[in-house]
Formats: sequence, C-alpha cells, structure tokens
Amino acid sequence: MKISVRTTGLPLCRAALPGRAVRTMATAAVAVATHVSSGSSSPMSMPPRLFNVRAAQNARLPVQPASTPRQPTTTTTTTQSQTHPLMPPGYIATTATLPTFTIPSVILPTPSHHLLAKSIISAFRRDGIIQIAQSPLQQRLCKEAMAASKQFFALPPEKKAACVDERSYGGYIASGEEVTDGIADYSEIFTITRDFAKTDSRVKAGWPCHGPVPWPEDGGMRETMMRYKTELGEEGKRLVRLVEMGLGLEEGELGRWIGDDGKEGEGGWHHARVLRFPPRNKTNGKGKEGRGIGSHTDYGLLVISAQDEVGGLFIRRPSREERFANWEKSAAGLREEEEGWVFVPPVGGTHTVILGDMMQYLTRNYLTATPHKVGLNTRERFAFAYFHEPSFQAVLKPLNGGVIPTDLDDSRKNDKGVHYGTHFTNMFIRNYPERITTKRLLAEGRYGLLERPELRTIGAVPTTTTVEKSV
Repeated sequence: MKISVRTTGLPLCRAALPGRAVRTMATAAVAVATHVSSGSSSPMSMPPRLFNVRAAQNARLPVQPASTPRQPTTTTTTTQSQTHPLMPPGYIATTATLPTFTIPSVILPTPSHHLLAKSIISAFRRDGIIQIAQSPLQQRLCKEAMAASKQFFALPPEKKAACVDERSYGGYIASGEEVTDGIADYSEIFTITRDFAKTDSRVKAGWPCHGPVPWPEDGGMRETMMRYKTELGEEGKRLVRLVEMGLGLEEGELGRWIGDDGKEGEGGWHHARVLRFPPRNKTNGKGKEGRGIGSHTDYGLLVISAQDEVGGLFIRRPSREERFANWEKSAAGLREEEEGWVFVPPVGGTHTVILGDMMQYLTRNYLTATPHKVGLNTRERFAFAYFHEPSFQAVLKPLNGGVIPTDLDDSRKNDKGVHYGTHFTNMFIRNYPERITTKRLLAEGRYGLLERPELRTIGAVPTTTTVEKSV
C-alpha cells in the first residue's frame, strides 16, 4: 500500500477525485515534500507524489488504512522561499505548505482520534493555522457557494446596496466600507449573521446585532449559502471536540460556551462572510493600495475558510514575543508592515482553520488567535469564511485543567469574564462606524442592553465591559 503526500492541488471547490488517497503525517516524507514544493514552477497543477508506507512505519508514526473513510490523517509541513507565483505583488513573506488533516465524520474516544487531536493542537501552536481535507459533499457545496458568490457580486450596485438591515450587521458591505485600524479595506462582503425574523421577541426588544439577514430577492443565494454554512457548522462541532481532546479537557468544556445549537434561536453566534477582492488595479481608490483586508484577529473560537485559486491570505505564526488580547485592546493593524508574515497558498480540496480571540482567552494563551491579512492580487479573488462562535449570551471564563498551565497568564486570576455579545458588538462598531446599523444602535441607546441578565444567560459570573472610546 502507498500513501499520497499532497503538497499542492487543484483550485478549491473542484469535484473530488475518485479513490482519493488517504494521507498521513510522516517525518520520512519531509524531504520528498520539500523537494516537490521547491522544484515546481506551477504549484496549482502539480500531481501528487508518493512515498512508501514502510518509511512512515519505520519512523514510528501512525498510518491509517486507506479503506477507512475520513480517518484522521495529515500531510507534512515545510517552509519554502520568500517568493511564490500566487503571492500578491508587493508582498514579501515566507510560504508554508501547511499540515492537512482529514477529520473523521464522528469523533470517538479512541487512541487514533486522541493522537489526531494532539497533532492538531501541536499544529495550531506551531503554525497558527491548519488545513483540513474537504469531504466530497463539502467540495460540492463549496463549488456551489463560490458560483452563487460570483453571481451576487456581479449584480448592479443598487441591488447589492439594497441588501442592508438596520438591526443586524448581516447583508452587503461595499468595498471601502469596512475599516481596519482606521484604514478602509477593499474587500466586498456579504455577511450571513444569525437570521432573526422582525417578529422575534429579541428583535422587538432591541437586542444589539439581532435582526434578519437581508438576502437578495432572487437567485437562490440564501438556500445555497445556508447549505454550505450548515455543513461547516457540523465540521466546527467536530473540531471543537478535537480541540477539547487535544487539550485534555472533558467533553463539553469548550462546547458549553456555545450552548444548544439544536434549539431554535439558541446556540452559538455562528456566522459567515462571503468575500470578493477586486484586482489591485481596479479598486475604487478608497483604501490602501494593494490591501484587501488589514491585519486583525477574529473574534470567536475558530474560523473555517475556503479560497479560490488566486491567492491572497497571509498569517502570523504564534510567538511569545508577540502578545495581544483583542478583547482588551484592539489588535487591528498588528505588525501589518513588519516582517514575519506567512503566505498561505490555495490548496485544492481543503479548508483552512484559524483560531479566534475567545479560544485564546479560554485557553489562557495556550492557543492564540491567528493574526491575518489579505493582499490584492492581479485578478479578482473569492473566498468564504465560516465563524464558529460562543453564544451571544455567554460570559466566558478561562478554562482550567488538561494541558492548560494555570500560570501562563496570572493577570486572569481576578478576571470577571468576557461577555461574547459585547465583544462581538464592539468589534462590529469598530469596523463599521458609518453603517446604519451602528448609527442606529448608538443613537437609540441600545448598547446598554448588553448588561441585562437576559443577555448573559451562559456563565454564572457577570461582567462589565464598555465600548471602545475610539469608536
């Protein structure tokens, strides 16, 4: 039996190949993977290379049988040179071939799944990002979502601009409307927030960020995007369970902050962003040249993303020298112009996964949120990001137990917690200061509702958090 080590692939969302080989992490394959990666002038079209399973066995590393569907496996990690054919012009960064994990359909307390979980934690602590193989269903849904995305962004400006709601932050965001560290971003976005009817009691009560998603009237975009978002939600649950296992936590210690996703209107504040980035030479002049989205961290637990074949994502690896806590002080613009960025080239048939602020907070910096940014390329680029979040009503407290050292962050000993609804609201107020949703929220005095007990039903310890004065 041979096992495939895929160092490159076809554009994302392309249909899965029949008989896709199962991949495994093996130090014995590093030399092969490095040679294949550095020797290619066209990484998106390179065929997979093979290595003998005996080499992996001699290295005393796990090998999964190829006949078992969706078993936990990984490829190798290598770092390449400072140039890559898919990197946006004007950027200098190292390029990494990231670990690719195949996530099982059901997470069980078996030795192989525990090994997978620990490998994922190690990868997050080393790289700040992992890649996970898309199932055939996910590849199909991703392809459909990308097609729907292109159809929506091709609409006339007035039709897109009509997809805005005054209560929620769902809907259309024009290029130049989003602000990161005081500078407009060129990204064009459709945000899929939690969808609450106008007749919902929470919407009637004026809860911040609660309202309907203003979908376009025709084209079937809602059904297509929600199928993909729902599937990624299931993957998010599996990843949360694996993170619990890898950290040595009991089942549910992370999940409890999400709440009951199976109950209508309850559960995590999961949302998604459908993104388009214009070519660098065809912008509206409102932002910074060559920048799609400025450096930032995301807000919740983890983010599962897909990108097309163009390329534009950069991340920073975890470092003890780079400390930040975005829920206390804005991390927007963090080291944006400094060295140390890693370009994440598109790899066919995969999602990327990064960590958010609340994962960092809950694990006392044992796992850290992943700073990332997006550069504009010579062609327009499309991406999809799903955010697996705590409940809007959760007041989170740092975790104890497992491998999380309690002395990592002594400043948290007297911490009263972080209310996720307040953190989310603060971030969107900061990013969209001119949006009608922000102006109405502040003008009507509804920000203060975030302190009410009914918006803090998960977590026993209340907290007081104020909106950033800069907004």
